Amino acid sequence: MEKLKPKLFSVMKTYSRGQLVKDIVSGIIVAIIALPLSIALALASGVTPEKGIYTAIVAGFVISFLGGSRVQIAGPTAAFATIVAGIVAKNGMEGLAVATIMAGIILIIMGLCKFGSLIKFIPYTITTGFTAGIAVTILIGQIKDFLGLSIITEEPLVETMDKLAAVAAFIGTINWWALLVGGICLVILIVWPYLPGFLSKIPGSLVAVLASSAMVALMKLPVNTIGDLYTISGSLPPFQIPSMDFAMVRTLLPDAFTIAILAGIESLLSCVVADGMIGSRHRSNMELVAQGTGNIASALFGGIPATGAIARTAANIKNGGRTPIAGMVHSVVLLLVLVVLMPYAALIPMPAIAAILFMVAYNMSGWREVVDLCKTAPKSDIIVLLLTFCLTVVFDLVVAIEVGMVLAAVLFMKRMSDVTEVEGWKYAEGAQTGGDLMAVPKNTLVYEISGPMFFGAADKLLKIGVKEGTNCLILRMRSVNAIDSTAMRNFEKLLSLCQKKNVTLIFSHVAEQPMSIMHKAGFDKKVGLQNFCAHIDDAMERARAIQGE
Repeated sequence: MEKLKPKLFSVMKTYSRGQLVKDIVSGIIVAIIALPLSIALALASGVTPEKGIYTAIVAGFVISFLGGSRVQIAGPTAAFATIVAGIVAKNGMEGLAVATIMAGIILIIMGLCKFGSLIKFIPYTITTGFTAGIAVTILIGQIKDFLGLSIITEEPLVETMDKLAAVAAFIGTINWWALLVGGICLVILIVWPYLPGFLSKIPGSLVAVLASSAMVALMKLPVNTIGDLYTISGSLPPFQIPSMDFAMVRTLLPDAFTIAILAGIESLLSCVVADGMIGSRHRSNMELVAQGTGNIASALFGGIPATGAIARTAANIKNGGRTPIAGMVHSVVLLLVLVVLMPYAALIPMPAIAAILFMVAYNMSGWREVVDLCKTAPKSDIIVLLLTFCLTVVFDLVVAIEVGMVLAAVLFMKRMSDVTEVEGWKYAEGAQTGGDLMAVPKNTLVYEISGPMFFGAADKLLKIGVKEGTNCLILRMRSVNAIDSTAMRNFEKLLSLCQKKNVTLIFSHVAEQPMSIMHKAGFDKKVGLQNFCAHIDDAMERARAIQGE
């Protein structure tokens, strides 16, 4: 059984001074990478820049301290941007804090109930679909700042399609200087990782931010900066408990579940990727508890939802981080940056932020996986993928996940129903022999049942026909590994039909789970324990004995 014990407490037993140095260096590098990303993701989420830093500091530290992974780096991620922006627009920062706290509680309960392994039951097509959809919504949301458009509306634009319509309506207000700055930043972000030697190790996003800030400030270009649109605070994260009532809780509960599911999925996916890179194994349930605690702490200190960030976790590993100390150092460094350098964030141009988010959207889109699935997956999986993608873009993530899960479940049940068969043996002409030409007693019918007998397939039992003159009906169940209450009810109906026609019902090779269900229902006693046979040969002998052959 997996232990509910933070990885930090396990790795400290063998911790060395050399590893401490590596963790500190890696933590500093990851903090440099996280700084512009945290600011950009905060702005994409509809909150002020420092909220992203608060999240990376508070949630990042707590999740590293309590987490079930050796190398997980947590903080704000693009997956939350759309849903957070929607919550803030409708319910304000207090509503977001309440939703995040509820999501944290849900995550903790999931971890304590050992639900870490249940995340795998969310289909890959759904996670791929909504991840690609989130990428598109982020991209559409940043077109305005990348082009420097002057969009004037009566109410804030929240829905993705409204943002796209506004871009089309106000495209004539394009700021060519903004486009130039954004274009240069985009080129830097694309080209920088391919530079030789030491230069490639410097985060491209940091280079883009510094270069664009210098360009706009020195050349006095008419381009909006963060300071033009937001009031930036360099103070420490303030502790505050949001006020809430039952009506607010009820309104925000669907959003809280969405945040919790997203945080659980993304953090555990990040842990799996990290495990493959360092040859370790994470503790999924402890990770969920840590994610929940980290999100509650983030909300109480003015942050936004957080989860494990795959890119930052990979950067941590590549730079030598091997224990949670690296993640904790990353948070401490960001705290120092917040206090000392945060006022200078006002100089960052909005097109630079948009360019960074364009790259985030591209990297998270997984377009190669989408194309591969569309080429190779069954049609039903492609339908789920495309529908989840479209619903994420056109409506929101809550609708996409709900509809995607329901549709995936229905299609799965249809698939299972298709592989479940109830077939009668065919008899060779002139003799009652069937299957492998096995001799069948006179006045006996044999039906082979294969596949799981659940509510989606249980009606096939009712198609079993009992002909006149039949004395025994044998049901061979060697390929039935599970039944449910609907199947059990239909077995009851079949038994009642057999009793009315004076036909003895005999079972062959009933597996452990079906037998357990039958025993709980008292069905085995109604049929008669002597009519449950271990093998088809025994069932044939039982039929012969009943008919006195």
